[in-house]
Amino acid sequence: MTPTPTGRATARSIADELRTEIRSGVLRPGDVLPTSRVLAERFGVTPKTVGSGIDLLKAEGLVIGEQGGRRRVRANKPIVWNLTKFERNGRRDSAAGDDWSTAIRDAGREPAQHVSVSTVPADEQVARWLGIPVGESTVQRVRIRTVDDQPYQLATSHFPSTIAAGTPLMEERDVSLPGGILAFIGYPQVQIRDEISVRMPDPDETERLQLPPGTPVAEHVRIGYGEAGPVRVMVTIAPGDRHKLVYELEV
Repeated sequence: MTPTPTGRATARSIADELRTEIRSGVLRPGDVLPTSRVLAERFGVTPKTVGSGIDLLKAEGLVIGEQGGRRRVRANKPIVWNLTKFERNGRRDSAAGDDWSTAIRDAGREPAQHVSVSTVPADEQVARWLGIPVGESTVQRVRIRTVDDQPYQLATSHFPSTIAAGTPLMEERDVSLPGGILAFIGYPQVQIRDEISVRMPDPDETERLQLPPGTPVAEHVRIGYGEAGPVRVMVTIAPGDRHKLVYELEV
């Protein structure tokens, strides 16, 4: 334990020692932390000081709180999301699932996608991505992607209504077609552009993805281009503790 000038533990020194135990494996993912009373006796402080130290670990995303007052070491099994292969030539869409779902199943996990569809005017950002006027109609598909029944991604796609109207993209379900829906309806993607940023989530993302405090997210924007220009933009919010993003490039 990190000593202080008086030899008395502080919230910071308690957090430092517990963090070391988590990272060294003494406290493993999923382990329940000792109670505040037990830790207070161990460190020679009040339960309030212990609580302040654990709050620091919660803010770092190392510890989560549960009902009943228990605190547990965060345990997540990240997925490897290979963005080089995702939606490229030879994509694995079928009636059983799209390219993303197939990759998750190949990794021995269980995917699901919960879909809602609406027609909305393009805001300034979406209009820039799609190269259309602000306010022009788009079809918006919002998918909450789960892995083993846990929310892993929030994916929101926008399509120009001139492309999506009257197609399976309007169906409020997890639609998957061989080669991808856009290729199936006559608008295959021939080029993609990715934009990735890392930030803290907003309150809606925190709620929908069930994010513990202190969890950053990656915002992955993928713009798909057809022969005549953009045909789709998809914005995926991916919790940082549940993903490893991979690119494989020839040099």
